[in-house]
Order: sequence, then structure tokens, then C-alpha cells
Amino acid sequence: MARAERRTVAVIGGSGISGIFEGGARAIHRVGSPWGAPSGPIEEGEVGGIRVLYLARHGPGHTIPPHRVNYRANIDALRSLGADAIVTVSSVGSLREELPPGTFVLPSQFVDLTKGRPTTFYDGGRVFHVSLADPFCPDLARRAAAAGRSAGTPFAEGKTYVCVEGPRFSTRAESALFRQWGADVIGMTLVPEVTLARERATCYTCLAMVTDFDVWAERPVEAKEIVETMHRNAGRMRALLERFLPTVVGPAECGCAAALDDAGV
Repeated sequence: MARAERRTVAVIGGSGISGIFEGGARAIHRVGSPWGAPSGPIEEGEVGGIRVLYLARHGPGHTIPPHRVNYRANIDALRSLGADAIVTVSSVGSLREELPPGTFVLPSQFVDLTKGRPTTFYDGGRVFHVSLADPFCPDLARRAAAAGRSAGTPFAEGKTYVCVEGPRFSTRAESALFRQWGADVIGMTLVPEVTLARERATCYTCLAMVTDFDVWAERPVEAKEIVETMHRNAGRMRALLERFLPTVVGPAECGCAAALDDAGV
């Protein structure tokens, strides 16, 4: 039976986001999956009195590039530990003048330009065609937006995230094309996380942090600049998570838990 009550929230952290637990982690889980090992050990602790799981997407020491992350193992491992909702933190580049570095963004749509990543749990046997018309949990998005306003760090809402394979950055021609398409931010990790969460009937949202202007703005993107901006804003993101995560538990005002009900063939 599809669950409509959220009790445990998982956080998948990108670069620079760690140490989110009050009093530190109380348990470390080393789990496997049918798709191999997740990016690293999964920490368990509390934020605002609720159970939270934390996984570093790129592994300890940021050693796994975006195209080599085992996304299926990550999502499966978090679900096996009881995660009812998945909140991800990602660094992105901006494709819009009105979204300067330091802006927090809540994507509502995405364009997938990844190339070689497994994107589904259903590679054979029974097939499910899940709907991604609205890929993010609307309930989590509402709660995240409210937490952002409360924390004095409002999100730019309703934006489109274009996900590229990486680990390279865009050419000038690509960046200009993405702007013509109407995309707002660019990153390398959203897909297939978001699609796999839907296949596991799990609430999912992405809290994106703009670290740079993409190359459409003339100056080439530099990794050093991204890291510096990310670290400057990590404290703001952790403070926002402290407000947001406790609001996630309780009745889920969304249909995410029923994502597979009519998707099977």
C-alpha cells in the first residue's frame, strides 16, 4: 500500500554541505543494493527532533564525478533505511541575469541532456512508465519555499534545470542554446536522481544553489570560483535545512506515494 505519512527524510548533499546533525551523527550505515554500493556510508541523526539520513553524493572527499555517481544504489539504499522523502542540495550555474551567484533556486521542471547513465530501476521484467510531467513533489516545494522565506533566504521558484553529463562545463554555443530553450540553471546531478525517486514513489525536491554564471555571460566558468561561492553560502543552506526538514514529516499532501499505481504495463 502506498504510504502517505512521512517519518524519515533523507538529504543527499552536494559539495560543501555536511555537518547538518544536532550533536553529530548517532549512527553510520554501510549498506549495499542490487545495483552496487552507494556513494558512501549513510549517516543518521536528528534535525529538529526528526530522523534524518545524510548521504554525500560524491562520496567522502568528493572523489566521484557526476557521471560516475551510482544514483540507483543511492536512492535504493536510502529507501531501504526508511526514507519517505528525499531532499537534495545541488550547486548550479545560472543562465539568467536575475539569478546571480548566491541565489537559491527551487526547480519545477528539467531538461535531461545526460548520455550514459542508467535512468531506471526497471531494466527488464515488469515495466513501469512513471509520469514526470511534474517531476518534483509539490508539497515539499511549498514547504521549502515557506522555510526559505522564514529564514530570510527566499527561493527563486518555478525554474527549469538543464542537466548535462559533465564533468566538463558548457561551450559558449551550448550555453546560448540552453538560454534560448528557456532553461534557468544548469547542473550535472539532478538526473537520474529525480526519476529514480519517482520510480520508488518517494517525495523528492532539489534545493539548488547558484555558484556562478554559465559561460553565456562571456567569462569562462572556473571550478575555483564555484567552490569559493559554495563554501560562502553553505552556512545559509544549513540554516535553511534546519527550518525546512522538521516540516517534512507528517501527512504528505501530495500524490507521490501513488506514482506506480497506474504506471505498470
